[in-house]
Formats: sequence, C-alpha cells, structure tokens
Amino acid sequence: MTPHTRYAKSGDVNIAYQVVGQGPIDLVVNWGWLSHVEMSWEDPDIAEFLSRLASFSRLIVFDKRGTGMSDRVPESELPTLEQRMDDVRAVMEAAGSKRAALFGISEGGTLCELFAATYPERTAALILFGSWATWVRDDDHPWAPTLEQHERAMQMLQVQDPSEPFNLERFAPSRAGDQQFRQRYARYGRLASSPGAALALYRMNIRMDVRNILPTIHVPTLVLHRAGDRMIYPQAGRYIADHIPGAKFIELPGEDHLAWVGDREAIVGEVEEFLTGVRHEPETDRVLATVLFTDIVDSTVKAAALGDGPWKDLLARHDGAVRRRIERFRGREIKTAGDSFLITFDGPARAVRCAWAIIDEVRELGLQVRAGIHTGEIELISQDIGGIAVHIAARVSSMAVGGEVLVSSTVRDLAAGSGILFEDRGSHTLKGIPEPWRIYAAARV
Repeated sequence: MTPHTRYAKSGDVNIAYQVVGQGPIDLVVNWGWLSHVEMSWEDPDIAEFLSRLASFSRLIVFDKRGTGMSDRVPESELPTLEQRMDDVRAVMEAAGSKRAALFGISEGGTLCELFAATYPERTAALILFGSWATWVRDDDHPWAPTLEQHERAMQMLQVQDPSEPFNLERFAPSRAGDQQFRQRYARYGRLASSPGAALALYRMNIRMDVRNILPTIHVPTLVLHRAGDRMIYPQAGRYIADHIPGAKFIELPGEDHLAWVGDREAIVGEVEEFLTGVRHEPETDRVLATVLFTDIVDSTVKAAALGDGPWKDLLARHDGAVRRRIERFRGREIKTAGDSFLITFDGPARAVRCAWAIIDEVRELGLQVRAGIHTGEIELISQDIGGIAVHIAARVSSMAVGGEVLVSSTVRDLAAGSGILFEDRGSHTLKGIPEPWRIYAAARV
C-alpha cells in the first residue's frame, strides 16, 4: 500500500513527503535527478528498496521542489542549494525529526554533503551512493564529462521521445533490454517531472560544486559506489571519501547507476550495518513451484495507436481478465508491471491451462498475449519471489510469439499424463542461464 503523503511548507512551496517504518533511526532519503513519492511504491524495484530501508529505520522520503508531487516552480528560476536545504529542514521539522541520517543518491548526495557541513547538529550520519562533488571535468576530475558533452546530452533530452526512458543504457544498463522495465521507467519519468523542468534540473546539476566544503564535514560518512557505474564513474566516489575526514569508501560490484536496480540488497545491507552495526539478510524460504509469465505483445505500438486514456482503460480490462483466470485455476498473482503478470501455481498442468485461458480471453479485447512457464525451486521473499527458476520462466516467455505458450523441459516432464501435447522447439541458450534448455510449445489437442 502507498504510504500517506503529507506536505511540508518551505517558504511558499509545498514539499511532498512520506514517513515509513518505526525504526530507532530517522533516515532521510534525498533522491537523484527526479522522483515521485507515490509512484515509487507502484514500482516493484523501488518499493522493495524503500521497504528494506524502512525495516530498520524511520524512513523519510520527499520530492524536491519542481518534481513529483511537490509544487512546480518556474523553470527559469532554478532553486539554489540553500533553498533545497531549507526544503530538507522543512520536511524534517514536519516529520518531527530533530536529527537524522542523510542518504544522498546520485545528485542528491551533493545537497546532503552541504547539509551535513552546515547542520552537523541535525545530521547523525551521511551516506552517499553514486554521488559526486562536481560533475564537470577539471584537473582533479579528469573522468567527469566536459561541458560540451553535457550540452550534447541536454540536446538529446530536448528531443527525447517521452515514451522512451532517457539514457537508460547508462542509468541502468542491466535492464536496458527489458522492454517492460523501459516502459515503467519512462512513465515514472513523465510523472516525476515535465520535460522543461527535467532539463532545468540537469542544467542545475552541472553547476553544483561542493569540493571546497568536503573537508568541513565532520559526521560519520559512508560512500558507496558501483565499480562499473557508467553515469558517474567510481573515481567520483573515491574523491569524496578521500576529502571527507574519516569517510569510509566501499566499491560494490555492478554497473547500474540507479540504486534500486541490480543488487540493491548489497547497498541496503551496507547502509543498515553502518547505521545499526548489524546486517539482516531478508528471510527466504525455498519451495518448488511452477512460474508463469505473461505479457502483451507489441504493447508499445498498441498504446501509441490508442492514446493514453483508451490504452489505460484497455489495460485495466486486460488485468481484470487475467485475474479472473488466475482465480479460476488457483494460481497466485505475485506482481504485475505494466502489461505483464508474474504468477505461480502448485502444478504445471494448471499453469498451462491458465495461460491458454488468458490468451483466449484477452484475444476478445484485441490483444495478443504470450506466455512462458518453468517449474523449479523459488525463493519466497516477503510477498515476492526470486531464484533462477524465475529467470528461466522469464527467458522462456521472451521467446514466445503472440498466442503461444512455451515451456521448459521440466514442465513437459512433470505434465506427463495430463493430456497436454508438447511440440519440441529445440535446445536454446537462455541469457544469464549457464546450461542450455530444451524448449517446448504447449499444443492444444
């Protein structure tokens, strides 16, 4: 459920914020470029990231002025760092937080660095991820982009198709080929900011430079950076740690700049241990289950042809049809993202028949759905699932065409005697899976 959104008054500007969790430590998250406090909980990756932080803290999240649910400001009037510090103080006061740990992500780290130096009495600790002190190339920052490179990026942003995410190959390269993720992230960006405001914030980011204040920070500081970050190189994180007295630097594996993409548990675990002295791994149970993935074929084309309103209505009818079939065949809906569903069953035959029923019902809506099924051991993590079996089912699904149900050899073997026929589609190497798998199409009699 989405936490209750409140507003803090910072001058004449209303700043949207939320408070989640009841931990002993107040933790204020300052997002990077853009954010939307309510949409964050509709994205399964961001929601899991925030939920883990809230498991050991009293988590405070907010939208910067001009973004998300906070008041829009004139694009010609960029907020100063002082104004943005006022916004943080206003949120803390409204949330009843006298002293908090600050978690700055990407460009949000720059503001947190300045806040920690200016208000050490209100800063219990400083945590930075993927951050920088300056984002423009200089003698001591030879790895940073030049102003000319930034200008080219801003020109790209101005002509960016709003239905596509901006520069995802650098923000989240591990998910850049995931069409569902691309759609979800693009929508998040559209709701988080207008194109003009996004450009104005980008231009403000390249003007920020806090190199001179780093030596004046005297609060416990943890600097985290992924080794393969393509947006902000890890040298930027090392520079910060080298110039903040007593700061601890940890380089994590991975290449994604977005904190909630990739191995987010590694980030949260370091934050938890730094603030509490202990690290609790998420509790997992392992069970055998049949995993079904479904998604709409050519959904982007369909959405563009219909327009936002009609597409939203059609998607709602699709979701209703899928859920009716899940209930009929005693499946369990794990999550939905955009036009896809992740479902589990306690038997492969029911999963195949449910997939057929879904395909038939949504065809009447003018939609084509494809499905992929695999049976294997999964990890139960709170309300989510994980494990290699989930990845195999996703890869099998991506190979199917509209109206087709593809299954792994395990499903074919376990469904023997069910009356379902299977057509051999050969052996395939699935991305990220070490051994090749034999794939079959579930054929109707």
